Amino acid sequence: MATLYELTEQMAYLMQLLEDPDAEEQVILDTMEGIDFEIEEKADGYAKIIRMLSGQVDAITAEVDRLTARKKAISNNVERLKNSLEQSMILLDKKKFKTALFSFNIQKNPATVNIIGEVPEQYLIPQEPKVDKKAIIAFVKEHGDTEYAQLTQSESLRIR
Repeated sequence: MATLYELTEQMAYLMQLLEDPDAEEQVILDTMEGIDFEIEEKADGYAKIIRMLSGQVDAITAEVDRLTARKKAISNNVERLKNSLEQSMILLDKKKFKTALFSFNIQKNPATVNIIGEVPEQYLIPQEPKVDKKAIIAFVKEHGDTEYAQLTQSESLRIR
């Protein structure tokens, strides 16, 4: 069985034959029918592999989601345990101590700022403007192409 590349080359050659007035019509039709059948078989093979790989992607995605949920649950348990220990230390006014295995202490965290009003411009970070493509799409759909935007339509393969 020919490769997809070879089948494509054969089809291109047949298209040239179709433009040739000296080519026999029946030979062209018979050859095209054989190539079409091979391309269909090859496409079926590709589709099977695509489905199999898509299934693997779905399985991996599900496993990533499962592990992410597990990670979050474990992280939440770690935070809960740390908070419980910290609260006990505060209640017992025991902010620093050592055991045979670990050292424990409650210390101040770095300062953070809470914004409660309008910030002076000197503290603002300038940013490049961003294009709102959704708004432009809606405008062009309603009013047509503009000097700054036009809609384009691409194609892609769908296998069902």
